[in-house]
Amino acid sequence: MAEIAYCVKCREKREMSDEKEVSFAGKGGQERRAMQGACPVCGTKMFKILGKKE
Repeated sequence: MAEIAYCVKCREKREMSDEKEVSFAGKGGQERRAMQGACPVCGTKMFKILGKKE
């Protein structure tokens, strides 16, 4: 499933290519999920924070 994220360079919402799910430390030491990929037009890295991990 292609996630839609905002490309800062193109200034438009686009579907990410080469996406993968990553996790990082959020507030209070909780682990948060995110999708990381690339813009299909310009190749800039895109990042979208998802819901909390349960």
